[in-house]
Amino acid sequence: MELFISNLPFTAKDSDLQPVCEAYGEVTRVHVVTDRATGRSKGFAFVEMPDRSQGEAAIKALEGMEFMGRQIKAREAMPKR
Repeated sequence: MELFISNLPFTAKDSDLQPVCEAYGEVTRVHVVTDRATGRSKGFAFVEMPDRSQGEAAIKALEGMEFMGRQIKAREAMPKR
């Protein structure tokens, strides 16, 4: 299951978000999307969790959670077009 996490602080890195998500299950990949020119976070990330029930638990727990001073949003990622 792929999660979409938004409203991240612009200083967030993969290594900041991974342990937060791992509290809810196995995480196979965390990718905080960054601006190519500045290297700064664009404020959102994709997290892959192989177990759907763990992914759903993570979404429920992460939605509205305070992370690095911001209230983050979490939902299932939409398939690529």
